[in-house]
Amino acid sequence: MATIRMDSLIKSIAAALDIVEIGLLGASTNHGKRIAVLCAQMGKFLGKNTEEITALAVCALLHDSALTEYIISEKAGEDHDTAMKKHCEIGQQNVDALCFKTNVKDFVLYHHEHADGSGPFGIREGEGSLEAELITIADSIDVAHHLQKLEPEELPVIRNIIINETGKHYSKKAAQTMLEILDLPTLLSLKDDVIKQTALVSLSPWIVDIQTETVFGLAGFVAKIIDYKSVFTKKHSTQIADKAWFMGKYYQYKPQELAELYLAASLHDLGKLAVPSDILEKPGKLTDEEFEIIKQHIRLTWELLNEVEGLETICQWASNHHEKLDGSGYPFGKKASELDFNSRLLTCLDIYQAISEERPYHPGRSHGDTMLILNEMADTGKIDKDIVKDINLALAPYDGKDLPPPDNYR
Repeated sequence: MATIRMDSLIKSIAAALDIVEIGLLGASTNHGKRIAVLCAQMGKFLGKNTEEITALAVCALLHDSALTEYIISEKAGEDHDTAMKKHCEIGQQNVDALCFKTNVKDFVLYHHEHADGSGPFGIREGEGSLEAELITIADSIDVAHHLQKLEPEELPVIRNIIINETGKHYSKKAAQTMLEILDLPTLLSLKDDVIKQTALVSLSPWIVDIQTETVFGLAGFVAKIIDYKSVFTKKHSTQIADKAWFMGKYYQYKPQELAELYLAASLHDLGKLAVPSDILEKPGKLTDEEFEIIKQHIRLTWELLNEVEGLETICQWASNHHEKLDGSGYPFGKKASELDFNSRLLTCLDIYQAISEERPYHPGRSHGDTMLILNEMADTGKIDKDIVKDINLALAPYDGKDLPPPDNYR
């Protein structure tokens, strides 16, 4: 049985989401980790068990997982409350997909509510879950005061703000709990240079079988988050994941390898969350500088996934998808002898999807026209000729159609 450290993987995903939040909203670095640490400590103070604390901390890590949907809603002209509701609703759907053993109802859905009912859903103190109120106070304080930069002498000021906002912004129980745990040692543990270690100590290991619904749920919603970076890539990661699953079935992979391939395909563009949308959606040719920025997304994918215990092979498959057999790819310049079959497969599927879907610099293409380009690349020794032949046979019946998702998932 293959297992992965789910808590570690989610920390890496949260780090990628922090990059988006920093770029779009000017949020502070390591925001997600700090909210998770504060919520874990509040959960422990309240006497919650390990499973309950893990669920709370993971929801805190992913509380802004629907940030890209919020940004798109605001760009589309929706009012603030409507956009915020969508952000919270989709964020709740994301954590629900993780199939926790304990209830997480409304933990993320109501994390922007206020005790006096002035939040987007009008939920007052006690009408939602206490966990949502704990995420609310941790999130709000960190956004407003950048706790990683707060000096020790400023801590009494923050504590007074919490007291003054009790009953208005914060519920009484959440405020009392935060005041209990937000002391000087806790504040110092939230600094950027130590937060990674603090999070490691604060969050208990969450180890799961890679074939469980929890992993598939995570893969599905992370792929959607990545795709939402641009209107032109709204199906890119999800369709590569579905095509990878389909091709794995075509090759009669065993369930474990099939699940690993699906996860690698879902996460292959995780680092693209750091690429500015104006580059992703540029209608003309990229400048050399812009192309270098694009290329860095794979190195970031590797950095984020390389730290996750149990994800070593998946990290390689995901990070190799722009490498070429002749060594002309990036970012590592690997050659044929360094690229295993599934790395080659994801490369071919990534190219197929990018060529066939509409982009700002080209219209969508038919299966036949897509295969002309793949065959040319195979003939020049850049990609695997046998895999290209298999893709042609397997995907021809789906010309112009989306591949279905794996059975029982998404």
